Order: sequence, then structure tokens, then C-alpha cells
Amino acid sequence: MLEDKVRAVEEVFSRLDGEITKFQSWSALHCKWGCGKCCSKADIEATLLEFLPFAYHLYQQGKAEEWLEKLSSTDSSICLILNPTQNGAGLCSEYHHRGMICRLFGYSARTNKYGTREMVTCQIIKTEQADQYQQAEVKVEAGAEIPVMTHYYMQLHSIDFEMTRDFYPINMAIRKAIETVLSYYAYR
Repeated sequence: MLEDKVRAVEEVFSRLDGEITKFQSWSALHCKWGCGKCCSKADIEATLLEFLPFAYHLYQQGKAEEWLEKLSSTDSSICLILNPTQNGAGLCSEYHHRGMICRLFGYSARTNKYGTREMVTCQIIKTEQADQYQQAEVKVEAGAEIPVMTHYYMQLHSIDFEMTRDFYPINMAIRKAIETVLSYYAYR
């Protein structure tokens, strides 16, 4: 059932958010107020499943068709959830419903070919918070807790293999998630 998948993804996101909070606490790393630079990259990709909670939220709010039209009528590769005029810590207009990649970037690690965890973060954090970054990097290499990207993508994969098999440009992933929700409810 679609609602079960949405809840399962939200549970994964909740665990991830908890791990990120712990990591931020001990590392003292944080995004610069109002930055959003990583969000404005044109090559961000995501899976359909990671935006299923957002699509479901839009459907419940009666805004799914409106968003589908907005996504279909743009050729922008920049995430349409991004709101550069928003005033706040970040520029995501749907922060609670952001995708997995949006949650992981900056506060996670990947495992390299030698089995060593390497932090995945932006150049701004690396340079403007250089001391904290270097200290965190040493602790992560020594085994300190940090969310590992592959672990979380595998959790999504276990919810629905088909919806996580392919990565799409972010706006296409959002559009496909909305189409999936609309299609599901068209037959209910």
C-alpha cells in the first residue's frame, strides 16, 4: 500500500535526521545561515521513493496537480522546491519533505574502495569550518558515528526496489513521485 511505503520512508528519514543531529552535535559542523549553495547545483539526482512522502503530502493538500504542472512546464535543472527568496537557515520551501540526498549531503560519509569512511560535505564547510572539519574527519576515520550514505539508500531500497532502482534529475524524481501518487489514487 502506498501509505505504508510513505510511512516507511518517513521512518528512515526520522532515524537519519536523529543520526545527523548527533553528528552535528559532536562535530560542531553546520550549514551557513541562508546558504543553499549545494541546492542550486544543476546535477543533483534522486530516486522516486525519496520524494514519495512529499508527493503524498501534496496530494493530501490538493496541490499535486498544481505541482505536476509546474514541474512539467519547466526545463530548469535546479530543484523547484528551492526558494532563494525564503528567509531562514536554508532555502528549502519543503524542508520536512526534502529527499534523501538533501538530508545526507554535508553530514554523511561514503565508503571508499579501501573500506574507509570519507566525509561528504561542501567546500564551504571544509574551508569556513576548517578546524571542526579536520577534527571530525579524523574522528570519522577512527570510527566515530556518522550516517553512511549506502546504509540509508539500502534501507530505502528494501522498502521498494523498483522505486529506488533509478536515479533521476531531482525535478524528474519529484515529478515521477507525484505521478505515482496520482496514478495510485486514480484507481482507488
